[in-house]
Amino acid sequence: MPDAIQITGLRKTYAAQGNAPAKDALKGIDLTIPQGSIFGLLGPNGAGKSTMINILAGLVNKTAGRVSIWGFDQDVNPRQSRAAIGVMPQELNMDPFFSPRASLEVQAGLYGVPKSERWTDELLALVGLTDQANAYARALSGGMKRRLLLAKALVHRPHILVLDEPTAGVDITLREMLWKNVRRLNEQGMTIILTTHYLEEAEQMCDEIAIINHGQVVVRKPTRDLLGQAESKTLVIETEGRPALPPLPQDVRAEWRGDGRLAVTYNRRALRADRILDALRGAGWPIIDVASEQADLEDVFLSLTRG
Repeated sequence: MPDAIQITGLRKTYAAQGNAPAKDALKGIDLTIPQGSIFGLLGPNGAGKSTMINILAGLVNKTAGRVSIWGFDQDVNPRQSRAAIGVMPQELNMDPFFSPRASLEVQAGLYGVPKSERWTDELLALVGLTDQANAYARALSGGMKRRLLLAKALVHRPHILVLDEPTAGVDITLREMLWKNVRRLNEQGMTIILTTHYLEEAEQMCDEIAIINHGQVVVRKPTRDLLGQAESKTLVIETEGRPALPPLPQDVRAEWRGDGRLAVTYNRRALRADRILDALRGAGWPIIDVASEQADLEDVFLSLTRG
């Protein structure tokens, strides 16, 4: 299958303003996103994620490079490329005097969706706003406003849905509802692009992840492979009492947990677990049970973006 998005040599330089020098927000991004995937786009604040999303949405003009969305080159077919993508922004931008129903109807009109092809009622049901369909948007709670943003991104039935920090500041109920709907849309063939600071969400949801830092892609791998890249591993050891720690190999960190177990963290590429266990047994430790904990996506993220 062709890629949903193809990005080649994408650059964005913001001109100098006042005393602030020119800034290279994107420095030659090369990235492809497969059709039908849930793709994570991660990076620290200021890394260039929002700039790239705004370029995809047609809200920011690129400085150089090529962007193709669902087979449509942005420079050659701008209308078709924009129609292929829907963006749920991080900011709560909506007309406070429009009802959710009116907002969706206006959004559909802006995309040129004929009235006979609109699915306003289905969208309101999908995001759980049927009962608030005719209320003023200003009267909606923060969580309901986020639901409305999702519905607005879907009015034209895009092939690609971009979720920019969709669960920032929302409660658990809304988060579960959102991910249930996202999985359902993906099962129907929609490509999902997710940016989030909740790394456990990316770990659970995404098929592949690209990490951007300082305007460049520092890594792009399947989520499973990225997690396997983590070098740290932890042995959680259950023993009797709290015996004194013997000398352990270099660069091994040990700490007692609140439940009375010892957590020993080490570099799995430089050291084997049996050396740690042998050191404890050699000191007369009665080892009752041993469990291992792998590093998570947060560890990988920090190791790749530190500095």
